[in-house]
Amino acid sequence: MTSFILHPVAPFRLDYTVAALRRLPVNEMDSWDGRTYRRAIIVDNKPVEVSVVQSGSHEDPKLNVTVRGLRPSEHVKTTVAAALEKLLGLSIDLTDFFRMTTSDPRLASLVERFAGLKPPRFPTVFEALLNGISCQQITLTLGIRLLNRLAATYGLSIEDKHVFPRPEDLSYAEPSHLRYFGYRGRKAENMIWLAREVEGGGIDLGVLSCLNDEEVITRLMELPGIGRWTAQYVALRGLGRLDTLPADDVGSQAKMQKWLGLEHRPDYDEMYRIVNKWAPYRGLIYFYLLLDNLDRQGLLQAQGKKAEAGEEKILVPA
Repeated sequence: MTSFILHPVAPFRLDYTVAALRRLPVNEMDSWDGRTYRRAIIVDNKPVEVSVVQSGSHEDPKLNVTVRGLRPSEHVKTTVAAALEKLLGLSIDLTDFFRMTTSDPRLASLVERFAGLKPPRFPTVFEALLNGISCQQITLTLGIRLLNRLAATYGLSIEDKHVFPRPEDLSYAEPSHLRYFGYRGRKAENMIWLAREVEGGGIDLGVLSCLNDEEVITRLMELPGIGRWTAQYVALRGLGRLDTLPADDVGSQAKMQKWLGLEHRPDYDEMYRIVNKWAPYRGLIYFYLLLDNLDRQGLLQAQGKKAEAGEEKILVPA
């Protein structure tokens, strides 16, 4: 077992950040019991379970990290620390964004309510893409349940935790297998095609990090089954492009309407007109409105429970 301490850039709150990562309590890959965050990841082609507990205040945070599954080594520590830095946004400094909120009292109030939230990311762009595809045109709860089944079926495991499938894990699957546990339409074909192309070297997702935001969206939309919403979702949650807002998301539009007290649900163009003054942090509002919505439903406190509630009736486009 390997144990070490990480020091996130303050302010930081593990509970808020994990809630934004999980989205709903039904997420079984990212576990939260009210104190400890747990996830299985791959280190040297072997699954390990990572546990994280915060000590100290959100202004002076420390994260106590435990890794089970491999012998202790500096390599294990370094690899897991890098994974957590990406997953939980540990090194992101939002000082400029906080300064920006001082001229917008309504935004300042929202940000203050969830002080310590950092923008989380999926561990890989591949995982972000499969999350986006899985949640297209269905409720968020059902989408996350499909992802749970995908991990339980194809991901490597350590005790009760499953690693999200890598391209090489999913490349041997058949569309009929995915349709069996709930994938509909072309989703199964598109996901397996993507896994095989990435595994075979036909697609290099790593090049996306070298592109600007607009180029990332364009390149992603060239993939089968990837529309504007999914591309922007992957840019934000897979690549950490904090100026990208998935503004086609009907759920985000409804959250914005509720937060601002608008008479109608804003469309894509209206969403960007609202957030343009917050550039280059226009995508951050996605995470704050997510927590606001969870809080309104009483689910922010329930994140540590195996909740069946919280089926968010949100449909999102491709």
